[in-house]
Amino acid sequence: MQTFLLRHSFISLILFSLATPLSAQEFTSLSIVDLQKLGLQANGLVQAARSQVDMAKADVVAAEAFPNPNVSIKVGPQSKRLPSSITGPSNNYREVNVSQAIENPFLRSARIGSSEALVEARQASLDQVRADLAAQLRVRAYELLLRQEEARMETGIYDLMKEIYRRIKVSVDVGETARFELIRAETEVLSAENRMEAAMLNAERARVALIQLAAGALQSGFEISASLNDPVNFPTLEELRQEVVQSNPDIRRLEAEQESASLRIDREKASVLPRVNILYENYQDAQFSTNVAGVNLEIPLFYRRRGEIDSAIYDSARLRDTLLYRRFEIGQQLESAWQAKEIARRRVEMFEGGIVTEAQLALNIAQTAYRLGERGFIEVLDTQRVLRGVLGDLLQARFELQSAAAEIDRLRAHYPKEHIIE
Repeated sequence: MQTFLLRHSFISLILFSLATPLSAQEFTSLSIVDLQKLGLQANGLVQAARSQVDMAKADVVAAEAFPNPNVSIKVGPQSKRLPSSITGPSNNYREVNVSQAIENPFLRSARIGSSEALVEARQASLDQVRADLAAQLRVRAYELLLRQEEARMETGIYDLMKEIYRRIKVSVDVGETARFELIRAETEVLSAENRMEAAMLNAERARVALIQLAAGALQSGFEISASLNDPVNFPTLEELRQEVVQSNPDIRRLEAEQESASLRIDREKASVLPRVNILYENYQDAQFSTNVAGVNLEIPLFYRRRGEIDSAIYDSARLRDTLLYRRFEIGQQLESAWQAKEIARRRVEMFEGGIVTEAQLALNIAQTAYRLGERGFIEVLDTQRVLRGVLGDLLQARFELQSAAAEIDRLRAHYPKEHIIE
């Protein structure tokens, strides 16, 4: 039943690819860097984070604005209640009041500085989204290469099993081998075919996941011009520690948010100072014309913004503690990624240093002995399974090495940002 479902899914996938228009089937070869550029330009999460930066810049413009004046004009006729000999002639009444707030320079400076620090925080958040997406694209790309290598490996094993099955069938037909060997060989062929089709489906699933991550900017027939054997080179661990502390977007975001919170404390403290409004009044009627200037002071006598100041202090302390923890946590993540890279490198060196060669040699010897009639079919199967397991472990070790390298680059925000369209 499982074999039937796999075959049905595989056939459906082939029919779907044949039904796709020719323009979408054009093969495009992309390097890892090209793939990252494409994904960073098309992914909606990056665009949303960039909008947050633009919003923060707009808030700076608002923070830098000066307060507008307040103008009040009153105009109307005057009506006499007494004779003109007593009140004089009637006339229109006009009154103009102008009020202009004089902003506290300490309050203004703290408000602008806090808004500018939030711009840095939003930019760091954008860089974090970019770094995360670039790392995911890199890992998904190498996962696709891994699944394709596994599919090629399973295809080779399937071809080998078919060849052995053909030879056993000839031996059975001429009476040299028992029919039981043919049944067992047929079972192994079906098992190899099942694994091959499953590996192909896994490769297509990895391709779809990569297309989804790139927000549909990739054509269905694209190819990755990279290899699991790509070199992984980094500076020393000590240099990486210093680089991560300076360039990690999450650390930079928390530093900017802490700076904004500190300036918010200054802003709340500056709000305690009296607020000054300059007043001007012009009054005209039939007999008099008056010009009056004055000052309006708002004195914080009963409430001196104690709640707002304490809230800003506690928020600054929260961000400071969070920043200290994140520095430690990101440092430990770097250590873990570095150790994972070294472990994967040692595994690759161990497999490439002789294990794969020995397993391949053992299979060749078993096949030769089987053709000469000195070994049975079981010995060939055992050596083939050993080689398959060794090759699978080697591919997995190479993939883990590339994944650890992607994690290190994510922590230090290393991606092709100079090519991103702002």
